Amino acid sequence: MSDIQIGFLGLAIMVVLMLLYVPVGVALGLVGAVGIFFVLGSGAMWGIITAIPYDFAAHWTLSSVPMFLLMGYVAYHANLTDGLFRMARLWLSALPGGLAIASIGGAAGFSAVTGSSLACAAAMGRIAVPEMLRYNYDKGLASGVVAAAGTIGSMIPPSIMLLIYGVFAEVPIGKLFVAGVIPGLLTALMFALMVVARVKINPSLAPSLDARPTWGERFMSLSETWPIMVIIISVIGGLFLGVFTPTEAGAAGAFMAFVVAGLRRKLNVDLIKKSVSETLVSTASIFVIAIGAAILTRFLALTGVPDFLSDFVLDAAVNPFTILMGMAVVYLILGMFLDPIGIMLLTLPIFLPVVEAADINLIWFGILIAKFLEIALITPPVGLNVFVIKGIVGDAISTVTIFKGIVWFLVADLVTMTLLIVFPQLSLWLPALMD
Repeated sequence: MSDIQIGFLGLAIMVVLMLLYVPVGVALGLVGAVGIFFVLGSGAMWGIITAIPYDFAAHWTLSSVPMFLLMGYVAYHANLTDGLFRMARLWLSALPGGLAIASIGGAAGFSAVTGSSLACAAAMGRIAVPEMLRYNYDKGLASGVVAAAGTIGSMIPPSIMLLIYGVFAEVPIGKLFVAGVIPGLLTALMFALMVVARVKINPSLAPSLDARPTWGERFMSLSETWPIMVIIISVIGGLFLGVFTPTEAGAAGAFMAFVVAGLRRKLNVDLIKKSVSETLVSTASIFVIAIGAAILTRFLALTGVPDFLSDFVLDAAVNPFTILMGMAVVYLILGMFLDPIGIMLLTLPIFLPVVEAADINLIWFGILIAKFLEIALITPPVGLNVFVIKGIVGDAISTVTIFKGIVWFLVADLVTMTLLIVFPQLSLWLPALMD
């Protein structure tokens, strides 16, 4: 059996392991290790699988992963997002479905202080869903909009997904972060337009609020957003102006989250223990998957599968649009069964060489992957964000109802994805300003 055949056989076995619900990190690492054994022998296998975990985990850029996660968990447990939602509610209440749109605005704001979509959905779900139900909003709309809006955390910097992609694709993390700003805001806008359109057609989905806030109340609410704004300006402003690197931005953001929590008298031993514990668990799970992907990448490189696929694309003269459409289908299918980071790390070793051979901009491709994976977070039957919201609402809303409410936002996501593919400058304009 040739090395190429061993490579493709390894990929087939990996798919089988996934179908058997073997954890993604274990499946990736196991196939990679056994594959290296068949290609190079046991001595080389042990040398590679003992070296790769350390080499990967010691990558300096990845030190910002736990820092960004810590920043988000501190902001979540210190309730720093509460004022953000109240401000959005007061300013947007006059719009059709104002509370739902406020949830989207709040999620977009919180996305800038956490790299996790799940944390974003949890933070907004805890505040926004009970508020919408109190005002008799349709249950599917109330839960669906928060589950969908939480996905913005995968795009707006600092994004853990974009950070890990940048490490694997070897593209500047700072430019990748800045590239996610406009697509993230565009996603929020499309979700808001979907809410307005649906409520205009069927006003019973979101009854109008009887009380109208005064302009004084609206301007006073702006003062409640300072905790989040301080962290956002510290991280994104520092990145864009080149004050610090993306790696340093994680530490700066975590430090500012602790400072702000202290100033608001929310900082205590319990908050620190919870935030650090959840950060360690999330970081460990991410690194297990990433290390497994690194071992699989080495295996595929040894077998020549990436070069084979690249040559195939070049010989077939497949145009970039066709390649992207094919990848979109793969991501949407995988998104129904696997977690987003697992999907990304599973596919990057195969897709990156093809993308490079087709001369597709890697920063633009990273944004498209993040968008594909945002959609994966809300597609049935897995839809991790849906189950985060279900955990918050309990028996008040059924899982089926949440998924029904999600469908409309999936349509909005597909429109956004189309715009990002047709107009690459939506992703590339801001990074170009950093040159």
